[in-house]
Amino acid sequence: MSLIYQIALTLIKNVGAVTAKHLLSHFGTAEAIFAASKAQLAEVEGLSISKVTAILQTNALQLAAGQLDLLQQNQVKVLFYTDENYPQRLKECTDAPVLLYYKGTANLNHQRIVSIVGSRNATPYGKMLCQQLVALLQHYDVLVVSGLAYGIDVAAHQQSLAYGIPTVGVLGHGLDRIYPAAHHQIAKTMLEQGGLLSEYPFNTPAEKGNFPKRNRIVAGLADVVVVIEAAIKGGALITAGIANSYHREVYAFPGRTTDEYSQGCNFLIKTNRAGMINEARDLVYYMGWEATETVSLVRQENLPPGLSGIEHVLINLLKTAPHSIDDLGLKADIQQGKLALHLLNLEMKGVLISLPGKIYQLI
Repeated sequence: MSLIYQIALTLIKNVGAVTAKHLLSHFGTAEAIFAASKAQLAEVEGLSISKVTAILQTNALQLAAGQLDLLQQNQVKVLFYTDENYPQRLKECTDAPVLLYYKGTANLNHQRIVSIVGSRNATPYGKMLCQQLVALLQHYDVLVVSGLAYGIDVAAHQQSLAYGIPTVGVLGHGLDRIYPAAHHQIAKTMLEQGGLLSEYPFNTPAEKGNFPKRNRIVAGLADVVVVIEAAIKGGALITAGIANSYHREVYAFPGRTTDEYSQGCNFLIKTNRAGMINEARDLVYYMGWEATETVSLVRQENLPPGLSGIEHVLINLLKTAPHSIDDLGLKADIQQGKLALHLLNLEMKGVLISLPGKIYQLI
């Protein structure tokens, strides 16, 4: 059975993804690698003696047999590098994992994939930007990818689920656990509207060193990486840097220079490592994406709870076309000061966006 050899190839100590792909190129299949003699392995250009010894003396096949039983019991899909259903964008990356473990319903070769990353210490500003971005993306037939961490990551997953967008979490541990444990319920929901993905086998704990490696998958899966909030150091900037090395599009929302969790975004923009987007519509404009449905209409059932009567009036006015603040004030018969507060509330709740010239439009 070829699958057991494919799994075993990833369990050989000191044989990483690049070496494994080099071996596959030489021998053709994972099974042929394990069938090779010491002399045949020694003929592989660049393969050290220590790695030849590791392949010959490994108990990887025994470990793989145990993994295979667990994977079958838990209905986990194995995506090998040479499989057609392996993520094609990720396959372009030189250090892409040879094997991925996947559970879910989303197509990892979706037509449009957006990775959203940011600080674990998301502020209300960052959460608002995340909601506005995802609310707009619902009209563009995308798959949203993030890392299921605290902060912006989980906000991206939550908003995606709320707006009916498939969303995939890339994990830094095996699929037999969820870290942080507080995200167990959202992870369970994602299995039905997206999925969970990892390069790590079952029984792999959430070790600190796994998460920077996980970030290369977040970057490599996507057409574009969006950084919503980030400190000057951290995983979001690592992901942006990896995305740059993969020649992926990278965009970031700017923030005030005094805000700790905007300094990373401002740095990416300042150093031309990311394009600047001021609002969600900037992203789809730069990507050249066409909406799959009319963007200016908000379905009644998607409106957030707790809206006032005047806010429903404003929404109905904006359903026909964007309006200036002056037009809205005249038609709704409301003072500018009170109107501005209602518009701000609707913007914070992700119902509308403000355009240049004090023009307002529904998301």
